[in-house]
Amino acid sequence: MKKLISVFLLLASFLFASPAFAYPIKQGYPLSESLKEYKQDLEAIHSHHDGLNRVSVRENDATTKPSNTTSKSKNVKIRITDTEIDLLSRLVRAEAETEPFEGKIAVACVVLNRIESKKFPKTLREVIYARGQFQPVQNGEINKPADKESIKAVRAALTEQRNLAPGALFFYNPDIATSRWLDTRTTTMVIGQHVFKK
Repeated sequence: MKKLISVFLLLASFLFASPAFAYPIKQGYPLSESLKEYKQDLEAIHSHHDGLNRVSVRENDATTKPSNTTSKSKNVKIRITDTEIDLLSRLVRAEAETEPFEGKIAVACVVLNRIESKKFPKTLREVIYARGQFQPVQNGEINKPADKESIKAVRAALTEQRNLAPGALFFYNPDIATSRWLDTRTTTMVIGQHVFKK
């Protein structure tokens, strides 16, 4: 009985535990620079959050791949759990397995852009499982485990590469697409075989 109570108390403590701190991110600063300013590093943040990664992402008005240009942005807090990172990593693997690393990051950025957009659901899970949005959900590929490169790409999309695909809400491979409706939308960039659209 004591073991049962101990297990119950342990599980209850995980359930009610939450991060007690947040990190201010200055507008226009890269996440890594803001963290340096506050003398934090990404590993320390991850270890303090016990499975909850809180990152700052920017919603951009720009529609082209950033180079040395600046864009208007506002900070948007997205809370991503380890379970959601796994789900997004599995989607990236299924959608962009043969794409270059930058293309994998861009696919993750599209999902994050959708979370920020008023046109799509507000949670990662709802965005990914929205009816008819991603082929891997329909064909079951989403259920296969993510590979290391896809996990790395998702983590990059959540931090230093967040602005890789600004404004992109869609992507597709025009060589194998069965529907052509995306052809009419504005192209933001092309990486590998994927065309990214807003």
